Amino acid sequence: MIKPLLLAATLLTPLAAQAQGVAGPYLAARIAGYSNDYAAAGAYYDTLLGRPGTPTLVLENAVVIYSVLGNFARATEAAALLEGAGRSSQFADGARMVDHLQNGRWDEARALLDEDGVGGALLDGMLDGWIDMAQGDVSEGLAAFETLAETESFANFARIQEAYARATVGDYEGAEAILSGEAHGVLNMSTRNIAAHAQILAQLERVEDARTLLTEANAVTNSPLLQHLATRLEADGTLAYDIVATASDGLAESYFTLAAILAGETSATFTLLNSRAALALRPDHVDALVLTADLLEMQSQYDLANAVLTAVPRDDPSFFGAEIARAEILLASGREEAAVEVLQALTRSNPDRESVWTAFGDTLRRLERFEESGAAYDRAIELAGEIEERDWFLFYVRGIARERTDRWSEAEADFRRALELNPDQPLVLNYLGYGLVEKRIKLDEALDMIERAVAARPDDGYITDSLGWVLYRLGRYEEAVEPMERAVQLRPRDWEINDHLGDVLWAVDRKREAEFQWKRALSLEPDEDAEGRIRRKLEVGLDVVLEEEGGSGPIEAAEE
Repeated sequence: MIKPLLLAATLLTPLAAQAQGVAGPYLAARIAGYSNDYAAAGAYYDTLLGRPGTPTLVLENAVVIYSVLGNFARATEAAALLEGAGRSSQFADGARMVDHLQNGRWDEARALLDEDGVGGALLDGMLDGWIDMAQGDVSEGLAAFETLAETESFANFARIQEAYARATVGDYEGAEAILSGEAHGVLNMSTRNIAAHAQILAQLERVEDARTLLTEANAVTNSPLLQHLATRLEADGTLAYDIVATASDGLAESYFTLAAILAGETSATFTLLNSRAALALRPDHVDALVLTADLLEMQSQYDLANAVLTAVPRDDPSFFGAEIARAEILLASGREEAAVEVLQALTRSNPDRESVWTAFGDTLRRLERFEESGAAYDRAIELAGEIEERDWFLFYVRGIARERTDRWSEAEADFRRALELNPDQPLVLNYLGYGLVEKRIKLDEALDMIERAVAARPDDGYITDSLGWVLYRLGRYEEAVEPMERAVQLRPRDWEINDHLGDVLWAVDRKREAEFQWKRALSLEPDEDAEGRIRRKLEVGLDVVLEEEGGSGPIEAAEE
C-alpha cells in the first residue's frame, strides 16, 4: 500500500520525469528542498544533471538550490541546460548574472539587464551603475544612480550607492556631501554607511569630524565595526577607506543591500539568493556572511550556517560576535560541548570583552551548569565598569545562577539590584516574587511583584502561571483558578502549567477535571521525576501525595 503522503508527492511529479527514470532523485530533491535541506537537495540534483533529457522543471529547481548553496558555477551549468531546452527563467538569468560579474564579462551582464533584468528595478538599477563603473565609464555610472534615485522609494539606496561609487574613484568630497545630507538631504544610514562616512572623512583629513561621528553613533548602537573604527582612529589618527573600495565591492554591496531589505519581509530562500550572490562577489563581506548564517539558522540548516560563520576572519571586529552566533547555532543543533568549546576559546582570545563572558554564562546557564555560569557572570559584571540601566540583565541572570546553586541571599540581592536598574522589569519581578513565596518570606511583597509582572505582560503564559501558582500556594484556591486556566490557554503545550492547573482544580474539588489536566500533562512528556509524581497523583489523589511529601496545607510566612 502506498502511503498517502508518498502518493501525493508522486502525483505531483511530472509524468516526463517518471518516464525518464529521474522521478526518484527528483522527488527526493523536491522533498529536501521543501524542508530547506539544501545540501541534500543539491546532492540529488548533482545526480539528475548528469542525465540526458532532464525535465526543465528539474533544471529550474536545481538553479535555485545551487544558488542558495552559493554554488553559482553549478547553477550556471543548470541554467545553460535550461536555456538549451528552450526554457527561460528569472532564476537562471540571476545565476548567469552572478557568474558574468564574477568573471568580469560586463557586456554579457549588460545584455541580461537590457533583456528582462534579473532582480527587480532596485537591484537592476544598482547593478547598472556599478557595471558602468567597472567598465571605467564613471559619468554613465553616476548617471545610472541619479536615474535610480528618481524613484522616490529607491532614492535613499541610490544616493548611498552613488556616494560609494564616488569614493571608489577618489571623489571623497562628493561622497561626503551625499552621506552628510548636504547634497540631497538627510539619508537613513546603516552602520556600514556610517563606517564608510567616517572613513571618507578621514581621507579628507577631517579626523575630528570622523571622531565625533563615531562617538555619536557608538552612543546609540552596539556595532563592533564602529567601535573598532573609533579605536583605530584614536590609535592611528586616520582610517583607510575599505567599505566599498572597488566596482566589484559595489556589485556585492548591491546584492547585500537588497538582501538586507528583504530579510524578514519575504521568504528566507529568496533572500538567501541575494546574500549568497553578495558573497560570491565578495567572500569577505562579513555582514553578508552573518546575514546568510542567520537566514540558514532560521531554516534549521545548522551545519550550513555554522560553515558560513567559520569564514569570518579572525581579525575582523565582528569575529567575536560571529563566534557567539556560531555557538548559538551549535547549541540549537544539539552540539552542546562544541558550543561551550567555541565560547571558552573566545574567553581566552577576548578576555576583556563583557559580551563574550555574558554569552558564555548564558550558554552554561541554558545547560544548567549554574556554578560555572555564575562565575562567567561575575567576570562580565566586573568588566561592565560603571553600571548602567541596561546592565539589569547581568544581575538578573547571575541571580538565577545563584538561586539554582542554593545561594538565596546573594540571589535576592542580585534580583533587587536588577530592579533598582529597571524597577518594572516583569521577568525580574516574576522570578523574585516566586522565589520569595517558595522561601515563605515577604509574602505580601512577593504577590505584589507577581501581580505587577502580570500587568506588564498579560499574555505571558509563564508569568500568568506564576500568579495562579502563588495564589494556590497561599491557599487562595478559588482565586487561583482563573489565572491558571488562562495560563494554560496561553501555553497549552507546557506540561508543568497543565500539571499546576490540575492541582488547583483538585483543591477546589473539581477532581475529574484535575485528573484530565494531569493526564494531559503526561501526554506532553514531562521529565522523569515529574512523570512519576503525576502518575502517583492519578493513583491516590493530590492530598495523599502531599501527605507523603510531608505537607498538605497552604504555606504560611516563615520567620523573616
